Amino acid sequence: MKKVISLVLALILVLAVFAGCGKKEAAAGKTIYILGPTPDHGWTAQAGAYAEKKAEEINQKGEYKAVYMPASSGEEQVDQVQTIIANGDAAGVVFFALEDSAKAGQEALISEKIPFISFDRIIEGPDKYAVLNASGDNWQCGAGIAYWLQQKGMAPGDTMVTLIGDNGTVCSRRQEGFEQFLRGELEYYDDDTKQTYKTTQVWTQAEIDALCADYKVVCNWSADGAYDYLEQKLADIVAAAKDNGNKLFIYSMDDEMTFGVLRLLEGNAIDEATKADLEAMEVYISAIGGMQELYDVMMGKSSQSPVAEKYFDDMMSVYFSPKMMTNVIGYMEDYLAGKWDYEVGAGKYEVVWIVDKNNVSKYEGFTGHAE
Repeated sequence: MKKVISLVLALILVLAVFAGCGKKEAAAGKTIYILGPTPDHGWTAQAGAYAEKKAEEINQKGEYKAVYMPASSGEEQVDQVQTIIANGDAAGVVFFALEDSAKAGQEALISEKIPFISFDRIIEGPDKYAVLNASGDNWQCGAGIAYWLQQKGMAPGDTMVTLIGDNGTVCSRRQEGFEQFLRGELEYYDDDTKQTYKTTQVWTQAEIDALCADYKVVCNWSADGAYDYLEQKLADIVAAAKDNGNKLFIYSMDDEMTFGVLRLLEGNAIDEATKADLEAMEVYISAIGGMQELYDVMMGKSSQSPVAEKYFDDMMSVYFSPKMMTNVIGYMEDYLAGKWDYEVGAGKYEVVWIVDKNNVSKYEGFTGHAE
């Protein structure tokens, strides 16, 4: 009887060991999943292209399997997370949320204790549980544009158009940085000049609110969104600016939206009297991204360069490269290798800087503008 009992106990012990090994393997898979946009055009698509290339590099190393899962909506990304959970082999997830509706997907990862890094669009709530929240420094994007426009003469009471990407954290942080700089609460550090700049005039919140109140629109990151809005509003905007010091400032939060303005001005949708008034006044326009096509406009190498020279006194784009997604995927590799000093929920923000006609020849942009 003792032998039988000993045999049973030994068998139980063996089964327990195998069960324990199985649980360990399930909790520490060997696949890095990368969620992001479908590569087609624009900033997000280029981020997707860089992600695909980085996944290939990881697969070649052989330590982990990397799977890039493109999507066109936040809801689709939630479905992708359910697939990842069902696969049961996730080591970690790099999550470029396309919309705030992807929040449920991040919450599912949290529930399953699957580590994830949130990239670019930082969704409030899940961000507290992310291994890391990584993006370009959107506050500095806004501060840099405020600094640049101020250097071009923008002052309280002036006329400004604000072209917004969407209502997520990317643009809300850019607007926060813009306002914080003008209020004197945030300095702008330029990684090109290696200098830090302060506002030359401290604005009140009331002055900032008045600047941003009349002409603003959410463009959904598209040239068409900017085009459609200004096709309807530009005559009124130009008339207001003409009566208000004959100056116009355009705070565009993305290269694509700036291209929308250019396309409108080179076409026939705007009456000639409005165009003549616009040409006669001081006009300064920003952008954020780093598309080579926009750099070519600045350098006079584009078919749209004459339009820009005719209607804009100056233009710029804050360098905010989609190549940073490559770095973010690398952070997940570091995390899995134990090379990690960040607390859960921490943020890491890459430096940005102004690119204009004075330094544009130093930088290579990314391609992907949709004509």
